[in-house]
Amino acid sequence: MKKLLLVLFFSSAFVGFAQKYAFVDTQYILSNIPSFKAAQDQLDKFSVQYQKELETIHGELDKMYKDFQGEAVLLSDDMKRKREDVIITKEKEYKKLQRQYFGAEGELFQKRQSLIKPIQDDVFKVIQEISEQGGYAMVFDKSGSLSMVYANSKYDLSDQILQKLGYKN
Repeated sequence: MKKLLLVLFFSSAFVGFAQKYAFVDTQYILSNIPSFKAAQDQLDKFSVQYQKELETIHGELDKMYKDFQGEAVLLSDDMKRKREDVIITKEKEYKKLQRQYFGAEGELFQKRQSLIKPIQDDVFKVIQEISEQGGYAMVFDKSGSLSMVYANSKYDLSDQILQKLGYKN
């Protein structure tokens, strides 16, 4: 009997130290924020615009190369080198523009940083506030690469975060 009471005492003590866990779906949260949707639409427009410009240049390059191949037998060595130089210069410009638009520090990345990052920062601040207020040890984001076999919806804080940000789902 004493052993049973001792086990119950220790098991109840450990329950008192149990940590709370919750999860959020940041993809769901962001999709319910109109300013995020607008920013994403704006980024998509820039991306399409940049892509069209690059496709146009690529088409010009392709035509220049095909024309050169067709006329190469008729050109002198000096003329061949000059045409090759023009094509190589155009290819370098194309690659430079591609990096300028889509590179790691390119225009699209910078626009994303200015349009979307502030919204994401606000969401993460609210997640932190709610987590601290709720006494959660960990909060998982189920929209990313985290896979869950089971998640009880009563621990989903996504709607609470939207509400605190001032949005309705």
